[in-house]
Amino acid sequence: MTPENPAHTAIEPGILYFGTPVVLVSSENEDGSANLAPISSAFWLGWRAVLGISARSQSTRNLLRTGEAVLNLPSDALAAQVDRLALTTGSDPVPEGKRARGYVHVADKFGRAGFTPAPSETVGPPRVAECPAAMEVVLEAAHPIAEDDELQRGGIVALEVRVQRVLVHDAIRLPGSADHIDPDAWRPLIMSFQKLYGLSQQAYPSTLASLPERLYRGPDIDRARTTPART
Repeated sequence: MTPENPAHTAIEPGILYFGTPVVLVSSENEDGSANLAPISSAFWLGWRAVLGISARSQSTRNLLRTGEAVLNLPSDALAAQVDRLALTTGSDPVPEGKRARGYVHVADKFGRAGFTPAPSETVGPPRVAECPAAMEVVLEAAHPIAEDDELQRGGIVALEVRVQRVLVHDAIRLPGSADHIDPDAWRPLIMSFQKLYGLSQQAYPSTLASLPERLYRGPDIDRARTTPART
């Protein structure tokens, strides 16, 4: 092998977070209060998202019970506030697995992080006012993960959610466009192997970016448009 083409070495990292956006999931507790939890296992397909999350977390219990949540996307400027939510849980008592890692119960997650709850349009849980982007979602399906493994069964779930509203700060909208995000203005907070990062400049001109975004529009957008706002 050469320095330009180095050899690969087999390793066994405990986690495989190679870099994904941080998502603050706001959900509604049984007493009507709001829970707020950071996750970093999320991806989008059209106006659907898949959330990888502990099956025993308060956020999961809330989503399965109410079928609603908000996916708040913090910018890298909010990293310090997001970090205040580390090692906290809305679950009381604290699940044993989290207790062993040093987690503590915090009832007021918004207050802990210094975030402002803002009323949502189509779901019960509030948005995070400071986050430049927020997506109001409803639960469509829950997919258990690692059900074939007795040691992992019941521990992880992938939640499929459908987006009903996308709300953004004007500062990240593409000038002259009603519906596009400006990638040069949007600076998402990224988690890579437990550390928080921002984005650098564009690495290389993207051929894919030559395609108009409208070519990706799916039927969920039309469905979302007909979802009435709550009074």
